[in-house]
Amino acid sequence: MSKLQSTIALVVFTAGVCSALSQDQAGPYTSKVWVADNGDGTYKNPILYADYSDPDVARVGDDFYMTASSFTCLPGLPILHSRDLVNWRLIGHAVQRYPNPAFDLPQHGKGIWAPSIRYHKEQFYIYWGDPDAGIYMVCAKDPAGPWSEPVLTLAGKGMIDTCPLWDGGKAYLVHGWAGSRTGGFKSVLTVRQMNDEGTVVSSEYRHVFDGHEHHPTIEGPKFYKYKDYYYIFAPAGGVSTGWQTVLRSRNIYGPYEDKIVMDQGTTTVNGPHQGGWVQTQSQEDWFIHFQDVGAYGRIIHLEPMQWVNDWPVIGMDPDGDGKGQPVLTYKKPSVAESGPLVTPAESDEFDGDTLGLQWQWQANPKATWCVLLPGQGYLRLFADKPAADPGLLWDRGNVLLQKFPAPDFTATTRMTFTPESTGKRAGLVVMGEEYAFIGLVQSNEGLGVTQASFKKDRNGKANVNFKTQRVSTSTVFLRVAVSSPSAKCRFSYSLDGNEFTEIGEPFAAKPGGWIGAKVGIFCNSDADAKNGGYADFDWFVIDRPAE
Repeated sequence: MSKLQSTIALVVFTAGVCSALSQDQAGPYTSKVWVADNGDGTYKNPILYADYSDPDVARVGDDFYMTASSFTCLPGLPILHSRDLVNWRLIGHAVQRYPNPAFDLPQHGKGIWAPSIRYHKEQFYIYWGDPDAGIYMVCAKDPAGPWSEPVLTLAGKGMIDTCPLWDGGKAYLVHGWAGSRTGGFKSVLTVRQMNDEGTVVSSEYRHVFDGHEHHPTIEGPKFYKYKDYYYIFAPAGGVSTGWQTVLRSRNIYGPYEDKIVMDQGTTTVNGPHQGGWVQTQSQEDWFIHFQDVGAYGRIIHLEPMQWVNDWPVIGMDPDGDGKGQPVLTYKKPSVAESGPLVTPAESDEFDGDTLGLQWQWQANPKATWCVLLPGQGYLRLFADKPAADPGLLWDRGNVLLQKFPAPDFTATTRMTFTPESTGKRAGLVVMGEEYAFIGLVQSNEGLGVTQASFKKDRNGKANVNFKTQRVSTSTVFLRVAVSSPSAKCRFSYSLDGNEFTEIGEPFAAKPGGWIGAKVGIFCNSDADAKNGGYADFDWFVIDRPAE
């Protein structure tokens, strides 16, 4: 297999942990399964068929930077870079470990919600709301890192979806509210002042908009000052069914007028909202937002935007009423230099001393989970033994995962398993609230290729199904083929890398806690098993489905 021109990260080994910090690519990586740039001066949506939920974007000079929610996936706060808003590459993460010991175990759906990224006084800032802790901030001179340790600028429950605005020597922050943490208080936007350094947000506040009547579940606000108005771009109506609202006022505390500036219209793009506005060097206006597509997560779209009577119109406006609809294809933004076709990395040869930036754990990483040494040519995952049995995979942090990259794809890996005792398993997994894996399991009956699925019945109780084929080798090729529209997963294995045998029943992937399904690898141990055991992964390849 040829070596990949994959994204390679410089790694900081904090206590020996395999965790990516920042990187310079050895060369551009181009996906085999989804490329938005049509190569003729146009692009197609989504520009990223991957779960970069709640995106925000900022331009500095000729460069665009995007971040997104990462919840409990770590490292967190992905940083993506583009020269044209269409071709994006992952250049780092702003949070390496979450500043809460509870995140040493999976905290599905918690953590980093709806961040915003801004550039102020030659420094990048990212703010987010942790619904259980308060408003956090990190900053950096270089967006690829290193980033500062997270600063809790205001402690409290329920404050989410934060965005700063520096204006006229004063600094402000707008945020929404999580009804799940406030006894039902939501659909309200609130403005607070903060110090110029952005490290302290005032406990004093002004509610500036109540969306209960016309914009229920308004959240995800982004703050702007443009010409004579303050603008708050905020989605409403629900993640999968809503619309994009814009508020404007000549006073930062209101009163604010409201207008729906984009909805689904006659398109197939449901709930088009929650994102960020950005201008190119040529003063073109664009809006990046997500679309919720179930197991595939919240995928990213790019819309043209124009100003009409001091209101933005996002997408195309077929009726001329100031309310746009999403575009499927469009001419690329006018920028100084477009650059090469590039996408976030997906495959990994494991032939350096760093993991590709696409990989995330389900909790704060530990030094004992993996080893990746230069010249070794494989990634070794260790059968981490929990203090108590948390189940097979959902509640374990040492599961190494990446986002689904396209509607149709295959993921294949070559693995050698050294269990050392019974009660050990390793393999390839599709993870979500319901999940399935294929791998080698060492039991009292011997070593076997096992395909297992974990589904919930109508009462929420897990149903576990296993299919096992005994094998006499510890080296296997494992594959999952994912197909649209229902993210159906078919698992197969091979002993020679050529002929693959399907095993188990097809499995429909499910989302996780506010995230799409993910695909990846694992090695773990039962709580009552003996110590020891590991699995070596030679490579992990994302490719087109077999014809």
